[in-house]
Amino acid sequence: MSNPTPHPAAPPLPDLDDIEASLLVEAIYRRWGYDFRGYAPASMKRRIRRIVEAERLPSVSALQERVLRDADCMGRFIAQATIGVTSMFRDPGFYRAFRALAVPLLKPRRPLRIWHAGCASGEEVYSLAILLHEEGLFDRARIYATDLNPAALDVARAGIYPLEKMKEYTENYQAAGGTAAFSEYYRAGHGHVVMRADLSKGVTWARHNLVTDASFNEFDLILCRNVLIYFNKPLQDRVHRLLYDSLAPGGLLVLGQQETLQLTPHESDYQTLNFREKIYQKVADAASMVTGARWRKETLHD
Repeated sequence: MSNPTPHPAAPPLPDLDDIEASLLVEAIYRRWGYDFRGYAPASMKRRIRRIVEAERLPSVSALQERVLRDADCMGRFIAQATIGVTSMFRDPGFYRAFRALAVPLLKPRRPLRIWHAGCASGEEVYSLAILLHEEGLFDRARIYATDLNPAALDVARAGIYPLEKMKEYTENYQAAGGTAAFSEYYRAGHGHVVMRADLSKGVTWARHNLVTDASFNEFDLILCRNVLIYFNKPLQDRVHRLLYDSLAPGGLLVLGQQETLQLTPHESDYQTLNFREKIYQKVADAASMVTGARWRKETLHD
């Protein structure tokens, strides 16, 4: 008797966590308009699990039921799902490269319009303000610091940070090429520090969603560091188009060290000023490319 024809193996069942996470982000988009559907799935699942634990709930499904009905819970979800890892003068090598490469290109621009996209709780915005102050550019600069997370923006507006962080931040500042005593830029007391008020006088703090919102100005400099790594490829491409449309001809774009313009819709629309620190210049025309190349060559020989 011949052997029966074996049935093809059944496809593996999808992971329940994947299903629940996908249903949750779709439900949040439909109910509240916040779109997390383009976030990298592994990163989003980790954040959702942390939120489930923080809310002391038994499952993602229980979180979905609560977040759809409770605006306060939705606020906590946004606050925790968009937490950014940041510090003052993070990656000191970037700030050294920025002083050497970007500052000379920005000096002729008046006024100087800057967009710090995904500013989190503001530490890197104050770092940039200090650098611009030391380079004589701050008084002409207008900085738009935006983030999706309203709780993080409240921290940034207040400019109040833990005193225990100041040793690390001072070391970062010195390694970044700071030209003064870092303690000149804040007032300490009662376990925290308050950043000097004049450092935020040219800063506008505002909510902006890179996933759903449009361009709102033309900028000479855009910093979007360590934000795109949390997005999937289609969403990264959308944000790259947004950044490109928001950048003036010859303007500068700064990304995080783990981010790249390679294989994006606008890869050929920039020239690289520093590959390691991801500092790029938007190509205006052929003449600007020649000028930029000549300037970099002269800089390297100085």
